[in-house]
Amino acid sequence: MKGMIDQLGDTLRGKRLPLDHIPVVDLAPLLSGENTDRMAQDIRSALSNIGFFYVRNHGVTDGLIERAFAASKSFFDLPLPEKMALHISKSGEALHGYTETFGENTDPARTKDLKEIFDLGRPARDGLTRPFFGPTPWPDALPEFETVMMQYHTELLALARRILSGIALSLTLPRDYFEPMMQEPVGIQRLLHYPPQNAVKDDSMIGIGAHTDYGCLTILAQDDVGGLQIMNRDGEWIDAPPIPDTFVINIGDMMQRLTNDVYLANLHRVINVSGRERYSIPLFFDVDYQTVFAPLEVCTSPQNPAKYDPIMCGAHKWARYSASYPHLNPKQAISFTPS
Repeated sequence: MKGMIDQLGDTLRGKRLPLDHIPVVDLAPLLSGENTDRMAQDIRSALSNIGFFYVRNHGVTDGLIERAFAASKSFFDLPLPEKMALHISKSGEALHGYTETFGENTDPARTKDLKEIFDLGRPARDGLTRPFFGPTPWPDALPEFETVMMQYHTELLALARRILSGIALSLTLPRDYFEPMMQEPVGIQRLLHYPPQNAVKDDSMIGIGAHTDYGCLTILAQDDVGGLQIMNRDGEWIDAPPIPDTFVINIGDMMQRLTNDVYLANLHRVINVSGRERYSIPLFFDVDYQTVFAPLEVCTSPQNPAKYDPIMCGAHKWARYSASYPHLNPKQAISFTPS
């Protein structure tokens, strides 16, 4: 444990590197199970300095990713009344379905988000609807849509588990450290469509306003349009351009809490001034709803004591969603505990 603190001493003293690019991490060692030290160091450097990295050799086939993007485009091309019939407000606590432009705003006091969304996921193992679990309303007009998207979702859930094992190694923890927390992990598969903007004078209306993600881990597939921007330690927005055969990975608020601010849940936004439609597909992955996170001992020291009280992961996520969706009751699901 002392070794981890020593390695990240500068980070614990607030000396993050002002990177001007997003690092690329090769996940091949996770697939082979060999020579993971360099990969763990690369993940540690990326998450302690900017909170983002690309991954290559991730194990998800190009063909499946292409089919997922084609299915996404087909959905957003549907007439608005057909999409509104699948509105997210009709799914209860599951939060699956369609959200119209300006229907969710990540920074509502400052920015209107110029995007439309379709969220999908799995039912709970007992078949009941509960926070982030339940039926997904599939469009009748696209009979292959469900099959493609659930195949993709299954592959991304497996990739998320692999990446969390890499994060565990980066923290000098056992590779399987997070496995007991993932008996029924929360996984929200999101499809996003951004109309183009001719110009942006300020951030009062952009693709997505500046925000951090709510949970543990995000895996983003983006098309070739670009528009994702990350804030570095100098307070400058830097681009995260599309790189073929990679996903963009970032951590959210819960991982920052777990690591006692050693790892960074960083601000990011989307501005689409390309003149083209932009599509992206993030997976928002979390551990089990009832898992309680408190700062890891390996990330604390007398000089860097624990900064956060324990918190239930799912309750935190629900509270953040409630602040973005007007139809949600912020207190509705906070006390949820599985039977």
